[in-house]
Amino acid sequence: MFKLTIIAVGPLKETWWKEAQAEYLRRLSPFAKVAVVEAAAEPFGGSVTPATAMKREGERVLSRIPDDAFVIALERTGRRASSPDLAKLVREEGGAGAHLVFVIGGAPGLDPAVLAAARAKLSISDMTFTHEMARVFLLEQLYRAMTIVAGKAYHL
Repeated sequence: MFKLTIIAVGPLKETWWKEAQAEYLRRLSPFAKVAVVEAAAEPFGGSVTPATAMKREGERVLSRIPDDAFVIALERTGRRASSPDLAKLVREEGGAGAHLVFVIGGAPGLDPAVLAAARAKLSISDMTFTHEMARVFLLEQLYRAMTIVAGKAYHL
């Protein structure tokens, strides 16, 4: 069974995001053991610059990454991948027994130290989305990837 973790900066605030997350976690359960770990967002403004906030969030994220993880950062400048491309990555790395950890940053983005820890960087779009949208989009794409790997008919 695949082992997936999503480390996300900031909580899901709205009920509909929480419900969407729960639905995709339910759908993923036959294919993978999935954990969602939240790292606290660092408020910025005044004397706390976005760079300082990003660094503090990065420290929180790095402390939650298991030593044996294959880290994949969601980053706007990362490689654009199709759903079959993501399925291939999941199959090749996760199927080999690696613990796949996906990281979603907060408002200021991901700290360079987090990006340096990532073995892959993926972009979900050229557009910018909230961390809540990115989390649900990632969960849906992970479900889609698992159905591709399993030969199910969800992805046409």
